[in-house]
Amino acid sequence: MTSGFVRHRRSKRVIATFPVFEADLLRSLAGQLVELLHNESAVVRTEMDPLEALLDFSGPTTEPDDPVLQRLFPSAYRDDDEAAGEFRRYTEGTLRDGKARAAAAIIDALEEAGLPPEPDEDITIDVELDDELALTWLRSLTDLRLAFGTRLGVEEGDEDFWESLPDEDPRAQAHHVYDWLGFLQETLVRSVR
Repeated sequence: MTSGFVRHRRSKRVIATFPVFEADLLRSLAGQLVELLHNESAVVRTEMDPLEALLDFSGPTTEPDDPVLQRLFPSAYRDDDEAAGEFRRYTEGTLRDGKARAAAAIIDALEEAGLPPEPDEDITIDVELDDELALTWLRSLTDLRLAFGTRLGVEEGDEDFWESLPDEDPRAQAHHVYDWLGFLQETLVRSVR
């Protein structure tokens, strides 16, 4: 298991060593997040002229159906549907695109560190992040953890429930991944201070 992120004294970069199976899991989770973000009509069309895309405010005006997307893109005005719709129309496409780019940055960094397309070896890879990329990872780890927590139905103060599940329960295994994402997030926060 990875020991988390640490700041290297000489290079000042943030470094983590991942067993290949953990790196592959993280790549898979980031890929699933990108897919979820792009499988909705709110995605900014990439074939547009750049100026046209900049001036395009034809984004969605209603809350997404998927609970994870609702959590990632909450309503800005809970008591005013019209204002919430207008805010969403101007912002959600750009926000989705930014979240997808951040998740893709995780995938790119893992692959640049040597994660093979089909990992089957018992190897480790060292991921080195400059400060800007570390903040991008931090944003995406937050999104991944929110997505996982939403799918699992994690609530504040429900630790006893998760600890009571037997290890072979798929929910317990998924909750271990949720905790692991939190661990990565916590060590990354400490490393970028």
